[in-house]
Amino acid sequence: MQTNLADFIRNTPDGDEADAILRKCVHCGFCTATCPTYLLLGDELDSPRGRIYQIKDMLEGGKPASAEVVKHVDRCLSCLSCMSTCPSGVHYMHLVDHARSHIEDTYRRPFHDRLIRSLLAHILPYPNRFRLAMLTALFGRPLKPLVAALPGIGPRLAAMLDLAPREAPNRSIGDRPGTFPAEGARRGRVALLRGCAQSVLAPGYNEAAIRLLTRQGVEVVQAGEGCCGSLVHHMGREDQSKTFARRAIDAWLAEDARAPLEAILVTASGCGTTIKDYGFMFRDEPAYAQKAAKVSSLARDVTEYVLGLDLPPPVRRSDLVVAYHSACSMQHGQQLKTEPKAVLKRAGFLVKDVPEGHICCGSAGTYNILQPEIASRLRDRKIAYIESVRPDVIAAGNIGCITQIGGGTAIPIVHTVELLDWAMGGPLPPALESLPEAAARPLAAAE
Repeated sequence: MQTNLADFIRNTPDGDEADAILRKCVHCGFCTATCPTYLLLGDELDSPRGRIYQIKDMLEGGKPASAEVVKHVDRCLSCLSCMSTCPSGVHYMHLVDHARSHIEDTYRRPFHDRLIRSLLAHILPYPNRFRLAMLTALFGRPLKPLVAALPGIGPRLAAMLDLAPREAPNRSIGDRPGTFPAEGARRGRVALLRGCAQSVLAPGYNEAAIRLLTRQGVEVVQAGEGCCGSLVHHMGREDQSKTFARRAIDAWLAEDARAPLEAILVTASGCGTTIKDYGFMFRDEPAYAQKAAKVSSLARDVTEYVLGLDLPPPVRRSDLVVAYHSACSMQHGQQLKTEPKAVLKRAGFLVKDVPEGHICCGSAGTYNILQPEIASRLRDRKIAYIESVRPDVIAAGNIGCITQIGGGTAIPIVHTVELLDWAMGGPLPPALESLPEAAARPLAAAE
């Protein structure tokens, strides 16, 4: 693809990157076959190829983003399925991230859109604020019909109420920085991302990871870094995103200086994709380029790390049939396609692939709030495929997917690390307590 970028971006770091990405696109259209929004809507402008054309026009014309371009870029889930499909290696993730930043800088959204985005950006990344918002949602849920009828903002607020937990969130051992010593001889030392929304919605995921790792002789450190910046990064709020990222980088490298870290582990794959990209995000900041690159090199999904451990046989065996849902951020963003399934199988579970597993469930960070109609259609499509394999339980490695899918099916859904912890001697995951006794029974001792 030939390009002629406008003066405002030509010969800048962002412009050079965008130009290189655009020039790789050969218009082949392979991406349209795996794009969720094109699959649902059938509009070329809602495909990666169509969005690339719109972004190219915007950057070449040197003009502010238009309402039409914003509509179609906003509909992109950033699932990155197109990147797994593209034969030319077009790095769509970096291109659409730049487009979102350009939109944020040049386009004035309608008031209701600005309001909901501001609420999300100033609540979700801050655990204490988010916990208070969840308590408010408990009281607001009965008013959902009235809330949904509010002009402009109603459907999005209703989507937020649907996604909120039905019980007040509990505090966790992971709420504060701390060190969790290895049991027995120490064989490794890792940091574990506390994160933001997950630490409120599902603190048990990190608790399960800590139990699993410390039993295997791995010391776990929570450095108190907070949000990694991923949520606001995908909303185009680059300054806020980088502020979070710098704090995380500084916290982790301070721990590494105190005693070397073998890895920085993440139990939310959406965060993992962003952290692994810190090196790119800070490539042009002399004060952080090298630091960010080091953090990215240490970042691992928890299953990626556990697969590399020489785990003993499981303490319990299970006959549960597990449908593994691979989050887009896991399979497309990090290209971890087999590792989570391999570690589940090693732990004794019968793992089934989900048909059309490469298509997004509709969660995508804040997408299921900002684009609730499309997100709901994708969720229902995903659940139909999951239920077709008749599993006892669904496993996934991303809080967004778990919340999204869990809101539409009676099949219990758990984090992959919860199942691993259970198989290796940890407690029964709370979501499995509702299973019939025959399916959720304490497992027979491993032979």
